[in-house]
Amino acid sequence: MVHVLSSRVLLRPTDPERTREFYGRTLGLAVHREFGTGPERGTVYFLGGGFLEVSGRSDSAPAHGLKLWLQVRDAQEAHRELAAAGAEVLRGPEREPWGLIEMWIADPDGVRICVVEVPEDHPIRYRPGI
Repeated sequence: MVHVLSSRVLLRPTDPERTREFYGRTLGLAVHREFGTGPERGTVYFLGGGFLEVSGRSDSAPAHGLKLWLQVRDAQEAHRELAAAGAEVLRGPEREPWGLIEMWIADPDGVRICVVEVPEDHPIRYRPGI
């Protein structure tokens, strides 16, 4: 049995400085730690219950299937803040058939990020009988 103590998503961007600008300033993620020096240094951001590490450089954008899911308290407020900060908003907040309020943005390499609000009445928050 593998006992996972911590986890993080490793992101190798095509332009590390531009990507750090996006995650640090546009999204406003707090820095957990930094390591190394120079343009390809590593920056690890807090990502709710996990971490996002931006380090190194890649000649190509991350895999098309990579997506991030970020839960926020208020999707409408997140939409206003992110749009004002210059984030590429792919779709504004909408209530989905499964009850979550989701909006989609993209990072500079096109990584799609789902910004999610879990409404008070959603089963994720409440399970009858428990």
